[in-house]
Amino acid sequence: MPNALSEALEILAQGGARIVAGGTDVYPAAKQGRAPEVYLDVKRIEGLSLVSQSDGGTRLGAAVTWSDVVAAELPAAFDALKAAAREVGSIQIQNAGTVVGNICNASPAADGVPALLALDARVEIESARRGRRDVKLADFITGVRQTDLAPDEMVSGIWIPPQEAASQSAFEKLGSRRYLVISICMTAVNIVLDRDRRIASARIAVGACSAVAQRLTALEQDVVGLAPDRVTVTPAHLAPLSPIDDVRGTSAYRLDAVGEQIRRAIIKAAGT
Repeated sequence: MPNALSEALEILAQGGARIVAGGTDVYPAAKQGRAPEVYLDVKRIEGLSLVSQSDGGTRLGAAVTWSDVVAAELPAAFDALKAAAREVGSIQIQNAGTVVGNICNASPAADGVPALLALDARVEIESARRGRRDVKLADFITGVRQTDLAPDEMVSGIWIPPQEAASQSAFEKLGSRRYLVISICMTAVNIVLDRDRRIASARIAVGACSAVAQRLTALEQDVVGLAPDRVTVTPAHLAPLSPIDDVRGTSAYRLDAVGEQIRRAIIKAAGT
């Protein structure tokens, strides 16, 4: 269990290590007889458990838990992320599971990803041999359980650029029951209203409706100038999505549900 990031990176460079923070995804997915050579616990690395804010933005270290996010004093732009944090499993899971672990697990139904996409989040990646690089979250998750992360790299944190002071946000999740459920669909929105309480800018992200959660950029453009309760979501706006049929719902149901979910999230964010 290293105490320094450089030590962790050197262990990764040797190969065969699997990174563990909260372990809430790693251990349930482990298969008998196929354990990695080393489990690399990053929880004690200095600075990785911090939520830090500066003029340059907000940073969530790789060991920041969902409970840490809920407890942090963050502006209204982060309300969607806090709401998503409260939906991640039980309180025990929220106390142990990390935000970075959620994105690295790369599930299409990862609760934190839409909210982070709506914040324009970037991923900080470190390697002992190649140094540091930053990647947009939208480019980091490349498919189901797939990321743009090399074997000798680890995510050291998530960086979120400064948000407009007037930014408001909301998160909506649909599941087959109220608690401890995998999403059928989910939506996170960040909006800014003008003096007439019309939408001046919007970022809208949807999860569990495609292999990778994604922003709906055409819809974001079309809602500008509208009152929040006048937003209409058309099939064309949802065309980038490709939901599947599974035990939780059909693709048609997901598309119907997410259109209404987007409208509700926008209205909730606007406080109307």
